[in-house]
Amino acid sequence: MSSLMVDLAERSYPIHISANLLRDPEAFRAHIKGNKVIIITNQVVDILFGAVVTDTLSEFQVEKIVLPDGEQYKTLKSFESVIARLLELRAARDTTLIALGGGVIGDLTGFVAACYQRGIPFIQVPTTLLSQVDSSVGGKTAVNHPLGKNMIGAFYQPNAVIIDTLSLSSLPKREFAAGMAEVIKYGIIYDKDFFDWLEANQQGIADKQQSLLQQMIRRCCEIKAEIVAQDERESGIRALLNLGHTFGHAIEAEMGYGQWLHGEAVSAGIVLASLVAQHKNWMPASDVCRIRALLAAFGLPTAPPKGMGYQAFMQHMQLDKKVQANKIRFVIPNDIGTAVVTDQVDEALLRKLLDAS
Repeated sequence: MSSLMVDLAERSYPIHISANLLRDPEAFRAHIKGNKVIIITNQVVDILFGAVVTDTLSEFQVEKIVLPDGEQYKTLKSFESVIARLLELRAARDTTLIALGGGVIGDLTGFVAACYQRGIPFIQVPTTLLSQVDSSVGGKTAVNHPLGKNMIGAFYQPNAVIIDTLSLSSLPKREFAAGMAEVIKYGIIYDKDFFDWLEANQQGIADKQQSLLQQMIRRCCEIKAEIVAQDERESGIRALLNLGHTFGHAIEAEMGYGQWLHGEAVSAGIVLASLVAQHKNWMPASDVCRIRALLAAFGLPTAPPKGMGYQAFMQHMQLDKKVQANKIRFVIPNDIGTAVVTDQVDEALLRKLLDAS
């Protein structure tokens, strides 16, 4: 089992990465407080892994809450239904929640854990690539509002993140591709060598070769852990992790949550941010082509939805969490391997790029 730490003083926790961890009681045991465990999952993941994890945790008193599958259920209504069920199950402060699923389940469970009785322990057990490399690490928890993604939430760190790379074997191709958008993001904002490695190994990654997946996921987690350790609450460098997200969240909100997967919307957003960089002479056209080609190689969209122009984007981006002093802040790459946060993106340039897409 490969492990690394997210270093946050008294809130530090490990990330365990290996095959077959869902069947390994030792991976869970040290991170469970008390004797009662409640697994929160969705209908699809429950069929695949619910019984497996329940058996693995057989030494504990295990209950399960199963939600519908989909981004459209990442809502306050779902939050309230889970809280009600925890009360019915008499969950206490020594009850440990297990978030078994993708980013929706992880974000929702984390937010529930942050709020229930003012905070109870939880463990992230991500089963999608996107959640393994991004949303399960760093303590961002939230639900969506119809007017904006992740607008209701809290920073709340898990006790541990347990990543079983074999869980990706059952992941549909579209979901796997969506996770690759976040993987590629790390190379663009932080590590050019990693971007080069992704280009060189794209076929093996697409074929889900276990050795490559474990190496790739570990590097993404290392980068995120380094960034979160420096900036837990996103007052500085952590904002770079939002590359493509300002545009991407607008796409998700405009199209309706779940119509475009989060990673698909981020992919289109990454290309738009790269085009901004090209027009500002921060990045050569050749680098934009490399970024677009790597995203496309995994079947990801490299342009926003047809007909979604400047006005639609602005309507949503002006409500984005990253707006400060009424100015929209964008993460813009200035080379493959580095990026900056700026509110200095000319309106005329945005209009040109967005209306042309």
